[in-house]
Amino acid sequence: MDAEVIIVLSILLVTAVLLIVDILRADIVAILCMLSLGWTGILEPLEALSGFSSNAVISIIAVMIMGRGIARTGMMDRFSLLVLKIAGNNPSSIVGLVSSTVGLIGGFIHNIGAAVLFLPSVLDISNRENIPASRLIMPIGFAVIVSGTITMVGSSPLILVNDFLTRFSLAPYGLFMVTPAGLALLLSGTVFFFIFGRFILPRYEKTDGIRSIQQRLIRDWQLSDYIQLYLVPEACPIIGKTVEGTGIWSRYHINILAVTRDTALEYAPWRESVFEPLQVIALMGEEKDVRQFAADYGLEQKEKPGRTETLDSLKNAGFAEVIVPPRSAIADVSLRKFGLRRRYGVEPVMLYHGGEKTGGDFSDHKITPGDILIVHGSWDKILEMKKGNDFLVVTPIEASEKNPSKAWIALTCFVFAIALNIAGFPISIAFLSGAMLMVLTRVLDINEAYSSVDWKVVFFLAGLIPLGFAMQKTGAAALLADKLMSLVQGGHPVLLLLMISVMAAIFSIFISNVGATVVMAPLVINMANISGVDPRPLVLLVAVSAANSFILPTHQVNALLKTSGGYRNSDYLKAGGGMTVIFLAVAVAVFYFFYI
Repeated sequence: MDAEVIIVLSILLVTAVLLIVDILRADIVAILCMLSLGWTGILEPLEALSGFSSNAVISIIAVMIMGRGIARTGMMDRFSLLVLKIAGNNPSSIVGLVSSTVGLIGGFIHNIGAAVLFLPSVLDISNRENIPASRLIMPIGFAVIVSGTITMVGSSPLILVNDFLTRFSLAPYGLFMVTPAGLALLLSGTVFFFIFGRFILPRYEKTDGIRSIQQRLIRDWQLSDYIQLYLVPEACPIIGKTVEGTGIWSRYHINILAVTRDTALEYAPWRESVFEPLQVIALMGEEKDVRQFAADYGLEQKEKPGRTETLDSLKNAGFAEVIVPPRSAIADVSLRKFGLRRRYGVEPVMLYHGGEKTGGDFSDHKITPGDILIVHGSWDKILEMKKGNDFLVVTPIEASEKNPSKAWIALTCFVFAIALNIAGFPISIAFLSGAMLMVLTRVLDINEAYSSVDWKVVFFLAGLIPLGFAMQKTGAAALLADKLMSLVQGGHPVLLLLMISVMAAIFSIFISNVGATVVMAPLVINMANISGVDPRPLVLLVAVSAANSFILPTHQVNALLKTSGGYRNSDYLKAGGGMTVIFLAVAVAVFYFFYI
C-alpha cells in the first residue's frame, strides 16, 4: 500500500475517532484534519485551504443569512395560530400540518435555521393546547432533517454535492433535482408519525422540561412567577402615596411591574410616582407577600385578568438578564443615583453581587462591574438597553427586534435568489446575491448578517472538504471502492444502492452528515466507475442518506431540540429506529426507479 494512502487513511481514522469520542469540538477537529493534510505534504497549501473558497461554504453562509432575514421579519409569528385554526388540538394533525410546512420552507433554509425558526411556534402550540411538547418536537425535528433533502441548499451535504461533482469534472445538479426524493421521504415520515406517533412518542409532562427562555430564566434565578393584577378602588388608602412610600420593596419585598396611567400602560413606575384611583397595577412576588400588600391597602384583585387589556399588553414584556460592563455609567454608583427606572423604564427584580442574590429593596447598593441584574420591562425598553453601552443584555430578545413591514421584501429577496439559480447562476452566487439584497433593502444590517452565520459550521465544512480530495488524489478512495465493490459485484443494483445508503447513514451518526459526505463522495465515484454506472446519482444518494440520522441525537437538529422536548436517548432509539428503516427503503426505491 502506498505511503500516501496510509497517511490519508490514518488521518481519516483519527478524525473519525475524535468526532465520535467528542473530546474536541467538531470544528477544531476539522481544522486539525485540514492542517494535517498540509503538514504531511499530501496536499499543497492552497489545496488544503481550498475549502474556504468552495461554493459549498459560500452557499451555506448565504443560506444562513437569508434564514435570519426571514426570521427577522416575524413571518412565523402567526404561524402557530394558523396551525391551530386548521388542525385543531389533535397532536397527529398538528404534526402532519407543521411537518408539511417545515418541508416546504426547510428545503430552502439550512436545517438548523429551520429548526430555530419553527421551535417557538411548536412550543407556543404546546402551551396553548396543553399538549406535551415531547409529542410534537421529535417528529417535527425529524421533518426538519428530512426537509433538507428537498432542494440542493437544504442541508450541508447537498450543498457539498455540486462541489464534489465539479471537482471531478461531472455536471452539477440543479436546485430542484433532488426534490422528488425529498418529497417522498418527507411524505413517508409524516405518514409514519401520523399513524404510529401515539404509540412511539413519549408523553413527558410540560413541567419535566423548561419550555422557554423566560421559564429557564425564572428557574435558574429562582424568580417568583406569581404575577397578579389589582385595581385601585376609589377612596383606597394607597391613593396619593408614592411607590416607594408604600414600602413595596423594603417592607413587602415585592415588585410593581406595571401600572395603568390614563389609557396607557407604564412599566416600572418611578419611585416618586403617585397612585391614582381606578388604576390597575401588576404585582410580582411571593403569593403571601402580594396578598398582604393588597389587603393592607385595600386593593381589589381582578376577577379575570386574562381578559383585560392590561395583561394582553404585558405579553409584550418579560425578564432579561443583564451584566454591568467595566465602562458602564452605572458602575460604582447605586440604582437610585443612576435612575434605572427613569432612564430605561425597567423594574430591577434581583441583583447578583459578590456571589449573593439580593431581592426586594437594593436601590442603594453600589453596583460594580460584573454584577448581574434581572430586570422586567417591555421588549422595546430592553432593546434600548441592549443598544446602549451601560449593559450587556444576555437574554435573547429577538422577538422584539422583528420588523413585519419587511416581510414581503424578505420574501422577494428569497424568490430572487431562487430565480437566479433557475436562470443558470451557481447556487453560491444566486443565494449570496439574495443575502446581499436583504442587506441593501435593510431587512437586516450587515452586522446582523455576520452574526447570523454559525462560523463553527463554516469552519467544520471548510476543514473537512480537503479530506475528500486527498482521498481521491492519493488513490485511497479507489482502493476502498475496489474492496467494497467486491462485496456486491455481480449482484442486483439495489444491493449497491442499499450498501451506499446504509454506509452513509452509519457514518452520519458517528462522524456527522458532512463527514459522511466528504468520506463517501469520492468513494462512490470510484465504485460507480468500477460498476459502470453514472456516479452522479450515487453521490446524490450519499448526501440524501446522510440525513438518515434519527436513532441517536447526534444530528445538529436533534441535539438542538432534545432539551426542549425533554427526551432521553432511548426515545430516539424507539422512534428513530422505525424512521431509519422507512428512510432506507424509500431512498433506495426512489433512486432505483427514478435516478439510476
